[in-house]
Amino acid sequence: MVRWRVSHQDQTADLIATARAVDSMYLEWRRQHRDGMRRTQQDVLARNAAARLCRAYTSNVIPGFFQTADYAEALMRSITDFQGTPDDIPEAVAARLARSRFLYEGDHRFVVLIEEWVLRTRIGSAETMAGQLAHLFTVMSLPSVLGIIPLGAHRNVWPLEAFYLYDDHHAVVETLTAGISIRQPRELADYARAFTGLSRMAVHGDAARTLLRAAIDALE
Repeated sequence: MVRWRVSHQDQTADLIATARAVDSMYLEWRRQHRDGMRRTQQDVLARNAAARLCRAYTSNVIPGFFQTADYAEALMRSITDFQGTPDDIPEAVAARLARSRFLYEGDHRFVVLIEEWVLRTRIGSAETMAGQLAHLFTVMSLPSVLGIIPLGAHRNVWPLEAFYLYDDHHAVVETLTAGISIRQPRELADYARAFTGLSRMAVHGDAARTLLRAAIDALE
């Protein structure tokens, strides 16, 4: 009986630890944004500050460290309205834009993949989108690597949810309702493999600039 009690207690402790780990992995946006979006943006800023290499794949919006102020404001406005969370958008935008300094400062490297339809998905006004797309031309001149996956690319990896890989030890996956924090080595390896497959479908340099110009022309 004593042995059973010890074993039962050990299993209970393991289950509690597992439940806590799952709770810290799955972070619901409404909970994170219960006081507004600024704190979440500051957390992401800290992740970018700590990482030497950030690999990002976005299938829905321009990644935060490439966003203009107008684009970020329009995007955060729609998110806040949808979630019904407090409006601290000016402060949240400032925290998000602060990430862009890592494109220019310190020993940070960014490798980013964007689906072409992101360039054609209008966030905010036509002027906002035009400014955002023009900003990507500036970004492409930086050491960070920007690849665009064309609409007609032959896909060996299907479109995925947006995800960010920080070095080789942390990934964040963004869904409609939550951010999922991944540290399990096997899952990290899967996301790294998916990123490699997506990279093979992307175009860079002049070919990417051609897609950008076409997206800007489509706004007119």
